[in-house]
Amino acid sequence: MASELYNTIDALSREKGIDPQIVVSAVEDAIVVATRKYYKTQENLRAQLDKDTGKIHAFAVKTVVESSEQIEDPQLQVTLDDARKLNPTVEVGGELQIPKVTEGILGRIAAQLAKQVIFQKVREAERDTVYKEYIGRVGEIVNATVKRIEGPDVILDIGKAEARMPRKEQSRLESFAISERLRVVIARVERASKGPAVVVSRAAPELVQHLFQTEVPEIYDGTVVIRAIAREAGERTKIAVMSKDKDVDAVGACVGMKGMRVQSIIRELRGEKIDIIEYHEDAVTFAEKALQPAKVSRVTVLDTSDKHLEVVVDDTQLSLAIGKKGQNVRLAAKLLGWKIDIKSEEEKRQEVEQEMSRLVGTTSTPLESVEGLGEGLVEKLTAAGITTVEALADMTPEQLEAIEGIGPKTVEKISLAVNNYFATLDGAEPLPEEGSEVVGEEALADGQEIPDGGVAVAEAVDDQISVEADSPAETSTEEPPHPDEGTEAAEDSEEQAGAVDESPKK
Repeated sequence: MASELYNTIDALSREKGIDPQIVVSAVEDAIVVATRKYYKTQENLRAQLDKDTGKIHAFAVKTVVESSEQIEDPQLQVTLDDARKLNPTVEVGGELQIPKVTEGILGRIAAQLAKQVIFQKVREAERDTVYKEYIGRVGEIVNATVKRIEGPDVILDIGKAEARMPRKEQSRLESFAISERLRVVIARVERASKGPAVVVSRAAPELVQHLFQTEVPEIYDGTVVIRAIAREAGERTKIAVMSKDKDVDAVGACVGMKGMRVQSIIRELRGEKIDIIEYHEDAVTFAEKALQPAKVSRVTVLDTSDKHLEVVVDDTQLSLAIGKKGQNVRLAAKLLGWKIDIKSEEEKRQEVEQEMSRLVGTTSTPLESVEGLGEGLVEKLTAAGITTVEALADMTPEQLEAIEGIGPKTVEKISLAVNNYFATLDGAEPLPEEGSEVVGEEALADGQEIPDGGVAVAEAVDDQISVEADSPAETSTEEPPHPDEGTEAAEDSEEQAGAVDESPKK
């Protein structure tokens, strides 16, 4: 029959949820510590509990060696001859147990020390048991009872251990009362010096997922799948769902008839807002859904590898898309797993204009690159503040003529040179030059000497004029017309002469 001491140990083990042998070992270790303190020895001591009588025997253990020359430490070793005086059956290499008297000599101090050792051993065993129990249950939903409130933290009873719910794991909308029952998520298990700390949460997304599984049968049986959840406890939750059955509306199943299902979850979360979104594999479509209730104008993928999106909304929808303190776009980005840059139409337009201005501003070609503009003309344009071909091309003829020393003919020359320059850049044939006639006229107009090319053109013009002046003589020397042609010509002459003669008579 077990002794009263062992029965007490067994009851303590069941209460703490630990193995009774752990408590027995703790008691034996406590007796060893007390015995060593009493005898003030460094011998290898052991203790053993007798389950039937409840007595604890302590003894020193020494290793048996053959001769005294082999003894290195007398407190740990003994010769074979000395050992056989106490135990005739002992052999070399065996252990000799030398009893130590403990009954009636261990005083109050030794008993207090033994008590501390027992409590420490039991506490360590309890920590290991709790840690092993809950380390594999992280993310699981458990029912808990509020036990006490310590400052901002709430201490809950979760069955075999106490759990702590810090302030950051609580919902802003919730307050708790002693003995209140609630559902919590096991967030993590910490191996601390004071014992394993089980940290639970009411702010984790897993709580919302568990509530939907409880309230929505389609989610419980796998017809509707929750693909992603983004939550800011006490504020808003976005949940993306997808149906495996084309005849089942995933969003409608979660909302329920007249919103009964989702309203039940909202009550459990103390009024937290919940957005239920249909999941899409296409990131662009999913982003449009995730930013609801804002209406999105367009979505552009900036970088697929970096998962970066740009969303453009109407100016009136910008604040709604961003949400209070950026909450809506922040939850949408968390739900998608993409970075989201959100801009209004006006911001996008200004950005495009700035980009175009930057591109235009970076292109500049000096006037010297254009063939056909003389050095003097370039100096005049530069003095007027026109230093690039692009600036020259943007000017109107009126603006060019307003520059001192530039007339209409020079404007035509500039236009021809600029057109030929851009035609060359485009790979087209340059426009044919009009000749040097303009040069000659300008030179005459300015009172300058005509270059050789201008003289040749002037001589050609004089020859043309002389040919036109001699054309009647050349006509008279032509062959006589055909008789018929001559007759028709004579008739025409007579009709003209008649018309001339009749005019005075009138």
